[in-house]
Amino acid sequence: MGKTELLITIILFNIFFVLFVAAVMVYIRKYKQRKREYMNEIEIKNEIHKRELLATQLEIQQATMQQIGRELHDNIGQKLTLVSLYTQQLLYENRVPEVSERIDQVSQIINQSLQDLRNLSKTLTDDNINQKEIVTLIQEEVDNTNAFKRCHVSFEHNFKQLDLGFVHKNVLLRIIQEFIQNSIKHANCKNIFINLNTSEDILWELNLRDDGIGFDNTEIKSNGIGLTNMKNRAAIIGADFSLESQKNTGTTLKIILKKQP
Repeated sequence: MGKTELLITIILFNIFFVLFVAAVMVYIRKYKQRKREYMNEIEIKNEIHKRELLATQLEIQQATMQQIGRELHDNIGQKLTLVSLYTQQLLYENRVPEVSERIDQVSQIINQSLQDLRNLSKTLTDDNINQKEIVTLIQEEVDNTNAFKRCHVSFEHNFKQLDLGFVHKNVLLRIIQEFIQNSIKHANCKNIFINLNTSEDILWELNLRDDGIGFDNTEIKSNGIGLTNMKNRAAIIGADFSLESQKNTGTTLKIILKKQP
């Protein structure tokens, strides 16, 4: 083999070797890319599954509460009613004053217990969230808070009607309730402002603000029950959660749920 042929062989070998290395590198890069895409897809599916699971838990919880409320009313309530009738009969038939007084006391306790049971049953079976629109639910919460005259709450929105399912309405209402309670209890605020808006890009945007004492964001305890509850509820529906506060300037909470593409 001549020098020329040997040189050509070496060049061809080097070219094939470089091509082989390049092909391996391309394969490895594509493999890593496909792996990242696969892991991202798995993560997205897990997140969707987690949200669906949490939403289902809320619905199951609501159904369970309603079932318990009906059972209390139909079973225990009826038995207490029967006991109340028996004590009234005993009170009517008894002729001993001392005994009548004790029977009357027992009757009063039973009747009070029966009333408490009815109130509890009504609370558990109340399908208020499903039956009313979100604006009505929020306004009722605002009116109830303002009735105590500890803090003035105002509510504004930019739509006539917003059709939301049970889970979304439940999340919005519970977050608002949590924010109001925290602001009154910890912030010593005089005013709370609630804004619920919608636009072409977002399904809804909830803005909550108080004029209380605020706090230092760097000192906030991320594991606080109130903050954790609000974060978890926002996560149920995949909404963005943002909380900002500064001392003596109040606290602002913004939750945004974007429309699905």
